[in-house]
Amino acid sequence: MTATALTRAALCRTALPRTAVLLRAAAMLAALAAALLALSAPASASSARIKDVVDVEGVRDNMLIGYGLVVGLNGTGDSLNNSPFTEQSLVGMLERMGVNTRGTNLRTKNVAAVMVTATLPPYSAQGTRIDATVSAMGDSKSLLGGTLLVTPLLGADGEVYAVAQGPIAVSGFSAQGQGASVTRGVPTSGRISSGAIVEREIQFSLAELPVLRLSLRNPDFTTAQRVATAINIQLRGNRAQATDPSSVLLSVPEARRGDIVGLITEIEQLRVTPDQVARVVVDEKSGVIVMGENVRISTVAIAQGNLTIRVTETPQVSQPGPFSQGETAVVPRTDIQVDDQSNNRLAVMNSGVTLQELVQSLNALGVGPRDMIAILQSIKAAGALQAEIEVI
Repeated sequence: MTATALTRAALCRTALPRTAVLLRAAAMLAALAAALLALSAPASASSARIKDVVDVEGVRDNMLIGYGLVVGLNGTGDSLNNSPFTEQSLVGMLERMGVNTRGTNLRTKNVAAVMVTATLPPYSAQGTRIDATVSAMGDSKSLLGGTLLVTPLLGADGEVYAVAQGPIAVSGFSAQGQGASVTRGVPTSGRISSGAIVEREIQFSLAELPVLRLSLRNPDFTTAQRVATAINIQLRGNRAQATDPSSVLLSVPEARRGDIVGLITEIEQLRVTPDQVARVVVDEKSGVIVMGENVRISTVAIAQGNLTIRVTETPQVSQPGPFSQGETAVVPRTDIQVDDQSNNRLAVMNSGVTLQELVQSLNALGVGPRDMIAILQSIKAAGALQAEIEVI
């Protein structure tokens, strides 16, 4: 081999490592730039955490209810003549305390029969305190200043899960005199903050579940599939499967069987974009209309012809001339105005009209909420509204 060939071989041996280092550095810079871009890019405005989209099966609240007595009212309690259940409860309570009142005529107005409700959070330990809501059952005027006596709170199975007692905080009040009265808020309902003590725990072992069921709060096929896809990408395997529009089944990996809480925490922080059905919600009682983003209108012409007839009576007095034998008379004067809004009654909307364009067109007609409800129902009947109408 000549000297020139040896020199070229030596240059190649020194150039190859430099090229590999440069390529590796370029790849690292590209990865770093992509990571910085991902961190700096804002999250989609319509995306949400899985934590805000689904509920984990077994992690749920439980409703409790109980019947009790409130004492210490300043003459605003139940009238025992109109509330026999209050009198019977009062007599029974006094007998348990060793006081016999059978056959006597009780006339107290400082006692009220109430229903006590509370919500038992999931995994509440024995001895923890929860809030209780107290509501009057009889004709009590106000629960202000009252104290709830010991009241067992029952679950759906009839078992006692908590016991409530304590002074009631009432936000409303009522006052009256001989000629007027005033009421603010609801004085017959109050709340006892941390007034119930948990006596029984609901046994549910989350750590032993081999399969977790995630229930969608708003069932939808597309949202369920997106949740399952996001979980599979995070866990790097086919672990989640959407079985129906409201459920996603997650098989717990063997390595995570002892860390269910950590697994759920990791999944809850994933972000998905929920999908929704195009829906128009109408509340006819209050005239409220809520339309979703995906509501679309096909080509349609809307004519809204409000006919307003205004009749104004302006009677005039006719006086006779001086020294005449005439009489004073009232001459009727009637002014009739008809407004059919002929200059602003027709709007044409082309195919694919968005929600904003629909609202602008209806507002341009001077349409109020009540008329808008009738117009939307008419558009739906014509087959031009590509959405569901839900009347609540």
